Amino acid sequence: MGRWIIDVLVGCFQVFSWMERQHWYRFNFALATRVADFLGREGKVEKCREMFEAMVKQGRVPAESTFHILTVAYLSTPRGRCLEHACTIYNQMIQMGGYKPRLSLHNSLFRALVSKTGGTAKHNLRQAEFIYHNLVTTNLEVHKEVYAGLIWLHSYQDVIDRDRIIALRKEMKQAGFDESIDVLVSVMRAFSKEGRVQETEATWHEILQRGSELPAQAYVCRMEVYARTGESMKSLDIFREMKRQSIPPNVATYHKIIEIIANAEEIDVAEQLMDEFSESHMKHLMPAFLALMYMYLDLDMHEKLELTFSKCLARCRPNRILYTIYLESLIRAGNVEKAEEVFDEMHKKGTIGTNAKSCNIMLRGYISAEDYQKAEKVYDMMCKKKYDVQEDLLEELQTGLRLGKKVAVKPKPVSMKLDQEQREILIGLLLGGTQIESHAQRGVHIVHFKFQEDSDTHSVLRVHIHERFFEWLTSASRSFEDESKIPYEFSTIPHLHFGFFADQFFLKGQPVLPKLIHRWLSPRVLAYWFMFGGFKLSSGDIVLKVSGGNSEGVERIVNSLHAQSLPSKVKRKGQFFWIGFQGSNADSFWKVIEPYVLDGFLGLTTQESGTAGSGDDQETDTDSDDDAHKDGSEE
Repeated sequence: MGRWIIDVLVGCFQVFSWMERQHWYRFNFALATRVADFLGREGKVEKCREMFEAMVKQGRVPAESTFHILTVAYLSTPRGRCLEHACTIYNQMIQMGGYKPRLSLHNSLFRALVSKTGGTAKHNLRQAEFIYHNLVTTNLEVHKEVYAGLIWLHSYQDVIDRDRIIALRKEMKQAGFDESIDVLVSVMRAFSKEGRVQETEATWHEILQRGSELPAQAYVCRMEVYARTGESMKSLDIFREMKRQSIPPNVATYHKIIEIIANAEEIDVAEQLMDEFSESHMKHLMPAFLALMYMYLDLDMHEKLELTFSKCLARCRPNRILYTIYLESLIRAGNVEKAEEVFDEMHKKGTIGTNAKSCNIMLRGYISAEDYQKAEKVYDMMCKKKYDVQEDLLEELQTGLRLGKKVAVKPKPVSMKLDQEQREILIGLLLGGTQIESHAQRGVHIVHFKFQEDSDTHSVLRVHIHERFFEWLTSASRSFEDESKIPYEFSTIPHLHFGFFADQFFLKGQPVLPKLIHRWLSPRVLAYWFMFGGFKLSSGDIVLKVSGGNSEGVERIVNSLHAQSLPSKVKRKGQFFWIGFQGSNADSFWKVIEPYVLDGFLGLTTQESGTAGSGDDQETDTDSDDDAHKDGSEE
């Protein structure tokens, strides 16, 4: 029965698409609505969205049912950017259609916004407040979970809106709802961020009076507030009190206390806590290792820093911050030769990469060693990548070259040109679905890089692509030194060089396969296609999604792969073709692309499921310092 429904759905959509292409076709809004609603109810979200956009393109406002069904369909598809799309349709339902969504839709979307950890969900505050505003202005019932969720989101903001939290607490009480332990912990978190000891402790005593189990997050808030007032030892006492109460410290607790004690430069205590954390066999040690290394760096304890760096490599998946701290330590210690090795390693490792900060550190090292020839090479690379050079280093470099009777350094004009590696990377990403759009200026195009926030592989890849295409990015997209803050969506500047790729991969705004694609399938192209638009099944088989194109274009790809001794099979699912490699063919494909696949990527490439990961001896650098809010509760 299920297969029959799918066949009917596909048939309906194909017939409608065929009708649209006929010269006699006249847009039928009622028919389009019925097809869209039918597709949405059966979970065919992409086809439903196409029908939705077709109505808008005709200047029609989709029916309320279509808005509702499409939003629910996105919420029922927990992957990629579906939550973002659900919010977009919900907002258009109100702003474009003038409709009043049902209470159930408001609540479903709100629950989705607060279903992630606080550090991730905090960016959803504006949308959550919009939902609350719509509930109030349409006289719908505001549930307790909405008040609790809003206060929770506010508590994770970098700048606390204290007045708003007070107002929400007041409205919550007026509505007849008691503040749960979860709400009180959120209030403590907000107060502690502002260093308000009295208010934090008062809220803590409210929790004690409830007589229920004391949450670990409340202890973290108390440690935080005393650290902000310079009482680090008081924070340590609270940590020890927590253990005496037989409340086992969690990852977030260890992260916070090690950060506090390391900032206070209490070396012995910090090392003892780190050993305790390491021996606990908990995951996510990276933030604690970094806190320890920053302490050693500030105290010029370079040997201990190097030892900690080695321990971290053995337990965690390395990142750019880790390497940059180590690089800084080597330069400060005068070990320029070792620093050069580390810098080269960073540059070669796609998952690490270099940035303006690491380049400035290496430049300072060469200048201090009076190796102006190598310093000039780093400077040239920084000019090419459009990295900002520290003014004092530029002056010292000019002085050094002048003494060596060389022409003074001047800012070098950058000749914008994609190198071979960038061209191949871009082809691989385009095959996987990266978009290019035309600019207002004729012949000029923009590349939009979009990565899935719920994908570990895309999280790693986005940092790498940001570094490799840094000089091509807009100034707003280049303003992120901390790799954890690099957005999952960024764009290049408009440029003529992207016109070739736009002409080859897009026709009237729709993705197509270039006629010469079979000539461009180099190992690097295949590797980036796999990393962006493919995955490895638990069986070991490898699958690649083809973005755009027809059976003829896909056949050219398959024949080209076969000529490289890489036999594959093709399957069409919805609007996409999928190319699969099974058994020994998957092994052969992996051997071809492996040299270009980012280090540590293999453990992440299994299709999104419970099996994805890096094994027992490696861990992802995941921020676990915040809790998740689900159905009004905190963990």
